[in-house]
Amino acid sequence: MTEEADDILKRLPARLREARRAQGLSLEAVARLSGVSRSMVSQIERGESSPTIATLWNLTRALQVDFAGLLDVAPAGPQIAIIRAGSAPTIDNRGQHCRLRILSPPEDAGQHEVYSLDFAHGGALVSDPHRRGAQEHLTVVEGQVSITSAGQSERLGPGDTARYAADVPHAIRAEDGPARAFLIVRDA
Repeated sequence: MTEEADDILKRLPARLREARRAQGLSLEAVARLSGVSRSMVSQIERGESSPTIATLWNLTRALQVDFAGLLDVAPAGPQIAIIRAGSAPTIDNRGQHCRLRILSPPEDAGQHEVYSLDFAHGGALVSDPHRRGAQEHLTVVEGQVSITSAGQSERLGPGDTARYAADVPHAIRAEDGPARAFLIVRDA
């Protein structure tokens, strides 16, 4: 048996027990739901018996847990990803006197994007329509901005949030001075 297979078998009893407890189920209840005897469930949870694939499948279905996730190796390394202020990728050529800092992971591009926006006085971010059903959520941190979407305009100040259609021409403008905001772009 490989070292990885040994690791899986060592983690399996605790993960099954945790899944059962998370569901608030007794050994009896798991036995009834899975068709696996109470004594076998107990032996598996104590690490005294290795379940067959069929038994494991029945247990995961009864416990409503993902079969693959139950066997996954815990991710190695840090669990917190940090983007330091000076190292976030920036886009300076998308707007006029506007810098966009990309805060979302690259794999989320086109689905759920998060940006920090820094506008100089008179700065603007004018956008063509995104994909059908796309929306933007903008929260102003400092200063004031105006938002235009689908021919409607609104002014926002610090702490204000606007949600608007992004599948039509839309714009964010800082006409009265510098402004900072957070922008979330969600594609449908």
